[in-house]
Amino acid sequence: MTGPMNDPANGPASGPANGAASGPANGDATRSMPAAARPATTATTVTAVIGAPARAVNGAPAGTVLVVRLDNAGDVLLAGPAVRAVAASARRVVLLAGPNGRAAAGLLPGVDRVLEWRAPWIDPDPQPVTGPHVIRLIRLIREIAPDQALILTSFHQSSLPPALLLRLAGVPRIAAISEDYPGSLLDVRHIVDETADVPEPERMLAVARAAGFDLPPGDDGRLAVRRPLPSVAHLTGPPGYVVVHPGASAPARAWPEGHCAEAVRELVRAGRRVVVTGGPGECELTRRVAGGAGHAGTDGSAAGEAVPESGGAVPDTAEAVRDLGGRTSLAELAAVLAGASAVVVANTGPAHLAAAVGTPVVILFAPVVPAARWAPYGVPSVLLGDQGAPCAGSRARICPVPGHPCLSSVSPARVVEAVGRLAPVREAVP
Repeated sequence: MTGPMNDPANGPASGPANGAASGPANGDATRSMPAAARPATTATTVTAVIGAPARAVNGAPAGTVLVVRLDNAGDVLLAGPAVRAVAASARRVVLLAGPNGRAAAGLLPGVDRVLEWRAPWIDPDPQPVTGPHVIRLIRLIREIAPDQALILTSFHQSSLPPALLLRLAGVPRIAAISEDYPGSLLDVRHIVDETADVPEPERMLAVARAAGFDLPPGDDGRLAVRRPLPSVAHLTGPPGYVVVHPGASAPARAWPEGHCAEAVRELVRAGRRVVVTGGPGECELTRRVAGGAGHAGTDGSAAGEAVPESGGAVPDTAEAVRDLGGRTSLAELAAVLAGASAVVVANTGPAHLAAAVGTPVVILFAPVVPAARWAPYGVPSVLLGDQGAPCAGSRARICPVPGHPCLSSVSPARVVEAVGRLAPVREAVP
């Protein structure tokens, strides 16, 4: 639908909430998301457009396009299909990211340059809004002089604060989703049914399509990272291990530490090698979850030997587990995940990084946000956790329910069984 941008009657469209299917509230949901070559939205949408289309009639490139995604690494990775759609027609793609998403932005195919700016309305520890901070962003944008911009948001975020700043920086054409009346802040206002749980990559790809950009032929719309990835064999040993990532970006999303440690032990008893990963601030956590296993040697020793599949002696945990907490860059973590047969992780950035390298995911998903929107996209996955728990939809960072029952109710044995479903073929004995 096309209509005048200054008409407040262009409000949210209504329609069926055809979101992604979910499993039982207390059960396991096994899914393998289809490729996103289909139209990106599964709910009724309305797009109001003013001005020229994104691309010239003669097919000339769209010039410099600024893509804005200002939150965490996982959110930036989920924007990958939209970025590739823009890159297919733009002369240059610049991605504006926050400090927590900058490294992920640098991994996205199609991005030519990354700008960093901390958004006071996005950051979980926001700094005060000051003139100098805002002026810095305006100057950054003026320096690159984009011909147009796409603002990518989740359903609980507003696109209008960044749209205002981009207008002040002189960006002539801006596209975004906005339920609120944008006045002159947007040229392409894409309205979606926010009650429909559309996967985040599809939501963002819909904005790109509304602005005139689409995936090139042969692009299936899955998540992706730049290749080649760094070599990490000296850290992990040969491929085929299981990654356990115990940390999470918010405590409400984390599987209990004791459960993680027991899952590592049970995976080893089941004949698996395990690599425990974590960020620089999670070294103590990964050490405890790994059972005190030492760091891998640079020569690939200590845990490089395959563990017997069945029968025989149960290996020493220290010989079968590698603790890589704080030892990898984001690109190296991507390579570690790419070599895994499966990844066990909460709803946090590495879950989406695993999907971006094509590795199956066992995800411990607290329902503080909808799984249909943020579950691993485009790869086989098993979703564990009580999706009907009282915290559902709260977006809480600290669990509001004593005992954290949505995830503490998931036993290590269920996780090991889920790993077996996703990666049933065990490592061969040399």
